[in-house]
Parts: sequence; structure tokens; C-alpha cells
Amino acid sequence: MKTHLHKYDLPDDLAFGPSVAIDTEAMGLNQHRDRLCLVQLSFDGINVHLVQFPKSNFDNSPNLKRLLTSDCQKIFHFARFDLAILQYSFGISIKNIYCTKVASHLVRTYTNKHGLKDLCKELLGIEVSKQEQTSDWGAETLSKDQIRYAATDVLHLHSLKLKLDALLSREDRHNLANATFDYLPFRAELDLYYGQSSDLMAYKIDDRG
Repeated sequence: MKTHLHKYDLPDDLAFGPSVAIDTEAMGLNQHRDRLCLVQLSFDGINVHLVQFPKSNFDNSPNLKRLLTSDCQKIFHFARFDLAILQYSFGISIKNIYCTKVASHLVRTYTNKHGLKDLCKELLGIEVSKQEQTSDWGAETLSKDQIRYAATDVLHLHSLKLKLDALLSREDRHNLANATFDYLPFRAELDLYYGQSSDLMAYKIDDRG
């Protein structure tokens, strides 16, 4: 894994791929109150780009906005939260979504464990630590542990998508999954419209993972 840390935007010469794994870190779960602090991205499961926002300055991110609003597929885990805070912070609409958490709910009906840690362990045989999940992401300087944790959150999403796609095909649930993915940006808008839905706030921290 190679990690690249940027402030406020992606570099001008970064080549985008046909799909990108995305995650976010914020000060909390309420997008109206808790600011976006970090956006993590990976195009290949090897290089991870972290875009840090030490302050609430979201007007100087043209390259990141161009990526988020492009036609490339965006792979999330628990896309509902990430879409809401990205759309709220940048004032944009994001489409062409894939959510590994939604896919997991549709095909791993034999369990109630759909966190990123659970998926990595079962589908990829990889142990992922969630120790830094509740740390202070608004700090001016991120620790090495925070950077490692944030990068790991997107590192395996492409591989998980491949595994989940195979299960969606096996169970003949691709159409249902795609319809749900298409709905997620609107679900995020509803969360923002109602000032954060009560059922989203009821999610435990572990459920985001």
C-alpha cells in the first residue's frame, strides 16, 4: 500500500480510473453539525490518496469535485453516510454508486454482520483494525495510525466488490442491487433534508465500519 496525503484537493496530474473506492472521515455522524475532515480514494487497491480538510474550506477542490461528479463508478461501504456528507460539503450530486454494505445485506442473509471488518475477514481473509475510527479527525496533523486506518478503509473495496458481485450473480439479485444503488443519492438527500434521520443516528459506530 502506498499512501499519498494531500490538502484540500487531488493533484492536477492524477489520472482517474473507471472506478474509485471512496470513504470519508468526519467529526461525527450529523452532517449539519459535524464537518468533513478527510476523503480517502483508491483507484487500484494499491495507491491510496487522502485529501485532508483541516478547516471547512470546500471551495478549492476542483479536481476532487470533478472526480465525484464524473461518470466513473464510486465504490463505498455505507454509501448513505458518505454521499450525504460529500453532497452537503461540496454542493454536488453524485451518481453511479456501488455500496458494499448494501450488497452484503442482499446476499449475506445468513448473518447480521455487514461491517467492513466482517466482510474483509470472511470474503478476503483479511483482518482489519477499526481502532482509530472514533479518533479526532479534525486535528491539523493526522497521526501515522490515523493515516494507516483511513487508507485501509478503501484499500479492499475493489476486491470486496468482485466477491459480492459473484454472490449477487449467484443469487440473481443484481437488478435489485442496482436499483438500490441508484436510490442511495436520493436517500442521502432525504437525510440532509430532514436534518439527519433518526434511524441513521441510531446506527452504532460499529455499523459504519
